[in-house]
Amino acid sequence: MTTLMFILGIVVFAVGLLVSIAWHELGHLSTAKMFGIRVPQYMVGFGPTLWSRHKGETEYGVKAIPFGGYIRMIGMFPPGADGRLEARSTSPWRGMIEDARSAAFEELRPGDEKRLFYTRKPWKRVIVMFAGPFMNLILAIALFLTVLMGFGIQQQTTTVSSVSPCVISQSENRDECKRSDPRSPAEAAGMKAGDRIVAFDGVRTDEWGTLSDLIRDSAGKAVPIVVDRDGREVTLQAEIATNLVAKKDSDGLYVEGEYVKAGFLGFSAATGVVKQDFGDSVVWMTDRVGDAVDSLAALPSKVPALWDAAFGEGPREPDSPMGVVGAARVGGEIATLDIPASQQMAMFVMLLAGFNLSLFLFNMLPLLPLDGGHIAGALWESLRRNLARVLRRPDPGPFDVAKLMPVAYVVAGVFVCFTLLVLVADVVNPIRIS
Repeated sequence: MTTLMFILGIVVFAVGLLVSIAWHELGHLSTAKMFGIRVPQYMVGFGPTLWSRHKGETEYGVKAIPFGGYIRMIGMFPPGADGRLEARSTSPWRGMIEDARSAAFEELRPGDEKRLFYTRKPWKRVIVMFAGPFMNLILAIALFLTVLMGFGIQQQTTTVSSVSPCVISQSENRDECKRSDPRSPAEAAGMKAGDRIVAFDGVRTDEWGTLSDLIRDSAGKAVPIVVDRDGREVTLQAEIATNLVAKKDSDGLYVEGEYVKAGFLGFSAATGVVKQDFGDSVVWMTDRVGDAVDSLAALPSKVPALWDAAFGEGPREPDSPMGVVGAARVGGEIATLDIPASQQMAMFVMLLAGFNLSLFLFNMLPLLPLDGGHIAGALWESLRRNLARVLRRPDPGPFDVAKLMPVAYVVAGVFVCFTLLVLVADVVNPIRIS
């Protein structure tokens, strides 16, 4: 049964992956057609075609390898300097440029001269190339909001899980009280497990972060604490102690190994699934985007540890880069977890949301062959044409992105090598959520 559920989880993730890819390419397709660019193909996947159907001037299909997708637009690159497709050169670098240029004019038909991608104004080309990643961003936001506002997320609450009998510095690695340890304020005030704190020193709150800050700022003070106990509110009096507690950063997260003197009440907060309002959801998503950007920038620095995890004795770090295979394995693990079905569904949706956010950020890198590379080329063309107009110089014409194809092949080669490294690590030393 466990194996069946694991396979089912992988299948669910694969379907979500295909939908995400198709959604991305739909953004390119719809905007290209809106601006009159002819699109011969819309494909989900790579490799041999499993199914296809012609509708109008476009062939829609699904290919065997579900690790990507594409649309093919006529005239992605401008012709050569003489206005024609140049003959094949013996130079390998020139050959790459001419091959790319030739592919951009495949299936050219009479009347297509006014339907070429490169003939559209730069701002229209930016929209066409940005539309794909933007669709992933929209899907990520929708999925995140579904989880945050519909299912809720695990977080600390203002409900008391347990009460500490004494005051122990958090820097000390012990749980048992000594005779010299003073009694904790929560114990002395009569606080019990199951109490839900609804007000602290006159401030009503149901957020753990706010309550924690209020306690930390009240060292040495005698404060009233209102708790909900079995459906009725009870007021307790507590003398807040001063203790060495974990330091918080500007985001309210604990800083490992660093401590500060602050107010201490002496209880453990229970965790629970808490639905977020729209404002809190926006803040949470903004933080995740920041984390994702930081992770993307840190990818090169993680290659040595990833290599050691794949081919050496090194551990697989929890924040290690993970590919499609690794994410599919996580999907399989989610399906086998002994948790409510609603939380399994929430984790699946969150996994796909994170995948779509990564697709957006990755595709926005200003490097060919990524969408961001074409966007950068269109913006550069717009800049130099406008500059020529201001300086009353001849129009320099379209920027020939095809000349960057040798660089694009190098970038693609680096991406392929990195993808293969992640694939090996995902197989031999995978990240496990359990």
